[in-house]
Amino acid sequence: MDFHTAVERAQRLKQLHADHKPLVLPTVWDVWSARTAAGAGFHALTIGSHPLADSRGADDHEGQTFEEVLAAVRPIIAAVDIPVSVDLEAGYGQEPADLIAGLIEVGGVGLNLEDTVHSDGGRVRSTQEHADYIAGLRAAADKAGVAVWVNGRTDLFLHADDPAGVLDEAIERLRAMEQAGADSVYPVRIQDDDELLTAVTGAVAVPVNSTAHPVKHDLERFRRLGVGRITYGPLLQLALTDGMKDMLGPWAPQKS
Repeated sequence: MDFHTAVERAQRLKQLHADHKPLVLPTVWDVWSARTAAGAGFHALTIGSHPLADSRGADDHEGQTFEEVLAAVRPIIAAVDIPVSVDLEAGYGQEPADLIAGLIEVGGVGLNLEDTVHSDGGRVRSTQEHADYIAGLRAAADKAGVAVWVNGRTDLFLHADDPAGVLDEAIERLRAMEQAGADSVYPVRIQDDDELLTAVTGAVAVPVNSTAHPVKHDLERFRRLGVGRITYGPLLQLALTDGMKDMLGPWAPQKS
Protein backbone atom coordinates (compact mmCIF):
# COMPACT_ATOMS: atom_id res chain seq x y z
CA MET A 1 0.00 0.00 0.00
CA ASP A 2 1.32 3.44 -0.87
CA PHE A 3 1.99 6.00 1.85
CA HIS A 4 -0.83 8.36 0.84
CA THR A 5 -3.41 5.58 1.08
CA ALA A 6 -2.12 4.52 4.48
CA VAL A 7 -2.35 8.08 5.77
CA GLU A 8 -5.87 8.48 4.41
CA ARG A 9 -7.11 5.19 5.85
CA ALA A 10 -5.63 5.96 9.26
CA GLN A 11 -7.41 9.30 9.27
CA ARG A 12 -10.63 7.62 8.19
CA LEU A 13 -10.36 5.08 11.03
CA LYS A 14 -9.94 7.90 13.53
CA GLN A 15 -12.96 9.72 12.16
CA LEU A 16 -15.07 6.57 12.28
CA HIS A 17 -14.35 6.24 16.00
CA ALA A 18 -15.60 9.80 16.46
CA ASP A 19 -18.70 9.31 14.32
CA HIS A 20 -19.92 5.97 15.70
CA LYS A 21 -20.53 5.32 19.38
CA PRO A 22 -19.84 2.49 19.48
CA LEU A 23 -17.87 1.73 16.35
CA VAL A 24 -18.34 -1.94 15.45
CA LEU A 25 -15.29 -3.55 13.84
CA PRO A 26 -16.08 -7.10 12.66
CA THR A 27 -13.18 -9.39 13.49
CA VAL A 28 -12.08 -11.20 10.32
CA TRP A 29 -9.38 -13.74 9.49
CA ASP A 30 -9.11 -14.20 5.72
CA VAL A 31 -10.00 -12.56 2.42
CA TRP A 32 -13.46 -14.16 2.32
CA SER A 33 -14.50 -12.96 5.78
CA ALA A 34 -13.07 -9.48 5.15
CA ARG A 35 -14.90 -9.08 1.85
CA THR A 36 -18.09 -10.45 3.38
CA ALA A 37 -17.99 -7.97 6.27
CA ALA A 38 -17.14 -5.07 3.98
CA GLY A 39 -19.93 -6.13 1.63
CA ALA A 40 -22.36 -6.09 4.57
CA GLY A 41 -21.71 -2.38 4.89
CA PHE A 42 -19.05 -2.05 7.58
CA HIS A 43 -16.59 0.80 7.16
CA ALA A 44 -13.58 -0.74 8.96
CA LEU A 45 -12.39 -4.16 10.11
CA THR A 46 -10.02 -5.78 12.54
CA ILE A 47 -8.06 -9.00 12.03
CA GLY A 48 -8.06 -11.14 15.18
CA SER A 49 -5.06 -13.18 16.26
CA HIS A 50 -7.13 -16.14 17.45
CA PRO A 51 -9.30 -16.58 14.32
CA LEU A 52 -6.31 -15.85 12.08
CA ALA A 53 -4.31 -18.58 13.82
CA ASP A 54 -7.22 -21.02 13.61
CA SER A 55 -7.65 -20.35 9.91
CA ARG A 56 -3.99 -21.17 9.34
CA GLY A 57 -3.70 -24.22 11.59
CA ALA A 58 -1.49 -22.34 14.03
CA ASP A 59 -1.74 -21.68 17.75
CA ASP A 60 -3.00 -18.43 19.20
CA HIS A 61 -0.83 -16.69 21.82
CA GLU A 62 1.98 -15.88 19.40
CA GLY A 63 2.06 -19.31 17.79
CA GLN A 64 3.09 -17.51 14.62
CA THR A 65 6.07 -15.23 14.08
CA PHE A 66 5.62 -11.57 13.32
CA GLU A 67 6.77 -12.19 9.76
CA GLU A 68 4.21 -14.98 9.32
CA VAL A 69 1.44 -12.75 10.62
CA LEU A 70 2.42 -9.94 8.27
CA ALA A 71 2.45 -12.32 5.30
CA ALA A 72 -0.99 -13.61 6.30
CA VAL A 73 -2.66 -10.22 6.78
CA ARG A 74 -1.22 -8.54 3.68
CA PRO A 75 -3.70 -10.12 1.20
CA ILE A 76 -6.60 -9.60 3.61
CA ILE A 77 -5.90 -5.88 3.86
CA ALA A 78 -5.36 -5.62 0.10
CA ALA A 79 -8.72 -7.29 -0.58
CA VAL A 80 -10.80 -4.40 0.83
CA ASP A 81 -10.73 -0.64 0.39
CA ILE A 82 -11.50 0.24 4.01
CA PRO A 83 -9.26 0.67 7.07
CA VAL A 84 -8.05 -2.53 8.73
CA SER A 85 -6.63 -2.93 12.22
CA VAL A 86 -4.54 -5.97 13.19
CA ASP A 87 -4.33 -7.78 16.52
CA LEU A 88 -0.59 -8.02 17.15
CA GLU A 89 -0.90 -9.85 20.49
CA ALA A 90 1.95 -8.74 22.80
CA GLY A 91 4.21 -7.63 19.96
CA TYR A 92 5.99 -10.91 19.06
CA GLY A 93 9.13 -9.76 20.83
CA GLN A 94 9.52 -6.82 18.45
CA GLU A 95 10.58 -3.31 19.30
CA PRO A 96 7.68 -0.85 18.95
CA ALA A 97 9.26 0.87 15.92
CA ASP A 98 9.65 -2.44 14.09
CA LEU A 99 6.05 -3.41 14.90
CA ILE A 100 4.76 -0.13 13.45
CA ALA A 101 7.00 -0.32 10.38
CA GLY A 102 5.86 -3.85 9.56
CA LEU A 103 2.19 -3.02 10.08
CA ILE A 104 2.29 0.06 7.86
CA GLU A 105 4.22 -1.80 5.16
CA VAL A 106 1.39 -4.33 4.74
CA GLY A 107 -1.30 -1.63 4.86
CA GLY A 108 -2.56 -1.91 8.44
CA VAL A 109 -3.61 1.36 10.08
CA GLY A 110 -4.58 0.14 13.54
CA LEU A 111 -3.33 -2.41 16.03
CA ASN A 112 -4.27 -4.17 19.24
CA LEU A 113 -1.53 -4.68 21.84
CA GLU A 114 -2.06 -6.85 24.93
CA ASP A 115 -0.12 -7.11 28.17
CA THR A 116 0.16 -10.91 28.44
CA VAL A 117 3.59 -11.76 27.01
CA HIS A 118 3.07 -15.26 25.65
CA SER A 119 6.61 -15.48 24.29
CA ASP A 120 7.91 -14.97 27.84
CA GLY A 121 6.04 -17.64 29.76
CA GLY A 122 2.71 -15.83 29.72
CA ARG A 123 3.79 -13.19 32.22
CA VAL A 124 1.79 -9.97 32.43
CA ARG A 125 3.64 -6.72 31.84
CA SER A 126 3.63 -4.24 34.69
CA THR A 127 1.50 -1.14 34.28
CA GLN A 128 4.54 1.00 33.52
CA GLU A 129 6.12 -1.51 31.16
CA HIS A 130 2.95 -1.82 29.13
CA ALA A 131 2.46 1.94 29.05
CA ASP A 132 6.06 2.41 27.91
CA TYR A 133 5.55 -0.04 25.04
CA ILE A 134 2.42 1.81 23.96
CA ALA A 135 4.27 5.11 24.19
CA GLY A 136 6.89 3.60 21.90
CA LEU A 137 4.20 2.61 19.41
CA ARG A 138 2.72 6.11 19.49
CA ALA A 139 6.09 7.74 18.95
CA ALA A 140 6.96 5.38 16.08
CA ALA A 141 3.64 5.96 14.34
CA ASP A 142 4.00 9.73 14.71
CA LYS A 143 7.52 9.57 13.29
CA ALA A 144 6.28 7.48 10.35
CA GLY A 145 3.59 10.04 9.62
CA VAL A 146 0.71 7.55 9.83
CA ALA A 147 -1.80 8.03 12.66
CA VAL A 148 -1.99 4.32 13.51
CA TRP A 149 -4.88 3.67 15.90
CA VAL A 150 -3.50 1.99 19.02
CA ASN A 151 -5.93 -0.17 21.01
CA GLY A 152 -4.28 -0.93 24.35
CA ARG A 153 -5.48 -4.18 25.89
CA THR A 154 -5.20 -5.45 29.44
CA ASP A 155 -5.84 -9.03 30.54
CA LEU A 156 -6.11 -8.29 34.27
CA PHE A 157 -9.80 -9.20 34.40
CA LEU A 158 -9.14 -12.28 32.28
CA HIS A 159 -6.54 -13.62 34.70
CA ALA A 160 -8.38 -12.72 37.92
CA ASP A 161 -10.42 -15.21 39.97
CA ASP A 162 -12.51 -12.23 41.11
CA PRO A 163 -12.63 -9.64 38.30
CA ALA A 164 -14.21 -7.00 40.57
CA GLY A 165 -11.24 -7.38 42.91
CA VAL A 166 -8.80 -6.03 40.30
CA LEU A 167 -10.96 -3.12 39.13
CA ASP A 168 -8.81 -0.42 40.74
CA GLU A 169 -5.62 -1.89 39.31
CA ALA A 170 -7.23 -2.27 35.89
CA ILE A 171 -8.40 1.35 35.87
CA GLU A 172 -4.89 2.47 36.81
CA ARG A 173 -3.57 0.46 33.88
CA LEU A 174 -6.18 1.80 31.45
CA ARG A 175 -5.41 5.37 32.46
CA ALA A 176 -1.67 4.75 32.08
CA MET A 177 -2.25 3.45 28.55
CA GLU A 178 -4.40 6.45 27.74
CA GLN A 179 -1.72 8.84 29.00
CA ALA A 180 0.90 6.94 26.99
CA GLY A 181 -0.99 7.59 23.77
CA ALA A 182 -3.44 4.72 23.34
CA ASP A 183 -6.39 5.82 21.21
CA SER A 184 -8.69 3.27 22.86
CA VAL A 185 -8.39 0.76 25.68
CA TYR A 186 -9.55 -2.84 25.85
CA PRO A 187 -10.20 -4.57 29.19
CA VAL A 188 -11.07 -8.08 28.05
CA ARG A 189 -13.53 -10.56 29.55
CA ILE A 190 -15.98 -8.12 31.17
CA GLN A 191 -18.47 -7.91 28.29
CA ASP A 192 -21.24 -9.50 30.37
CA ASP A 193 -20.72 -7.38 33.50
CA ASP A 194 -22.65 -4.10 33.39
CA GLU A 195 -21.07 -2.74 36.56
CA LEU A 196 -17.49 -3.31 35.44
CA LEU A 197 -18.15 -1.93 31.96
CA THR A 198 -19.75 1.19 33.45
CA ALA A 199 -16.82 1.64 35.82
CA VAL A 200 -14.15 1.46 33.13
CA THR A 201 -16.01 3.56 30.56
CA GLY A 202 -16.39 6.26 33.20
CA ALA A 203 -12.71 6.14 34.16
CA VAL A 204 -11.09 7.11 30.85
CA ALA A 205 -11.72 9.69 28.15
CA VAL A 206 -10.82 7.45 25.19
CA PRO A 207 -13.17 4.81 23.75
CA VAL A 208 -13.40 1.54 25.66
CA ASN A 209 -13.35 -1.58 23.47
CA SER A 210 -15.54 -4.52 24.42
CA THR A 211 -15.71 -8.00 23.00
CA ALA A 212 -19.17 -8.93 21.72
CA HIS A 213 -20.94 -11.98 20.37
CA PRO A 214 -22.67 -11.14 17.06
CA VAL A 215 -25.85 -13.03 18.02
CA LYS A 216 -26.03 -13.20 21.81
CA HIS A 217 -25.25 -9.58 22.65
CA ASP A 218 -27.25 -6.40 22.09
CA LEU A 219 -25.67 -3.35 20.48
CA GLU A 220 -27.95 -0.91 22.28
CA ARG A 221 -26.85 -2.26 25.66
CA PHE A 222 -23.22 -1.53 24.88
CA ARG A 223 -24.17 1.96 23.73
CA ARG A 224 -26.09 2.57 26.96
CA LEU A 225 -23.09 1.44 29.02
CA GLY A 226 -20.79 3.89 27.27
CA VAL A 227 -18.76 1.40 25.21
CA GLY A 228 -17.06 3.21 22.34
CA ARG A 229 -15.74 0.35 20.25
CA ILE A 230 -16.76 -3.26 19.69
CA THR A 231 -14.79 -6.17 18.27
CA TYR A 232 -15.72 -9.84 18.17
CA GLY A 233 -12.46 -11.54 19.08
CA PRO A 234 -12.93 -15.19 18.09
CA LEU A 235 -16.70 -15.09 18.67
CA LEU A 236 -17.80 -14.34 15.09
CA GLN A 237 -15.74 -17.25 13.77
CA LEU A 238 -17.09 -19.50 16.55
CA ALA A 239 -20.68 -18.47 15.76
CA LEU A 240 -20.13 -19.32 12.11
CA THR A 241 -18.61 -22.63 13.16
CA ASP A 242 -21.76 -23.44 15.11
CA GLY A 243 -23.91 -22.47 12.13
CA MET A 244 -21.84 -24.58 9.76
CA LYS A 245 -22.14 -27.61 12.03
CA ASP A 246 -25.93 -27.14 12.15
CA MET A 247 -26.14 -26.96 8.36
CA LEU A 248 -23.85 -29.92 7.75
CA GLY A 249 -25.22 -32.15 10.49
CA PRO A 250 -28.16 -33.62 8.52
CA TRP A 251 -25.79 -34.49 5.68
CA ALA A 252 -23.12 -36.18 7.77
CA PRO A 253 -22.76 -39.99 7.67
CA GLN A 254 -24.89 -41.52 10.37
CA LYS A 255 -23.20 -43.59 13.04
CA SER A 256 -24.31 -47.21 13.08
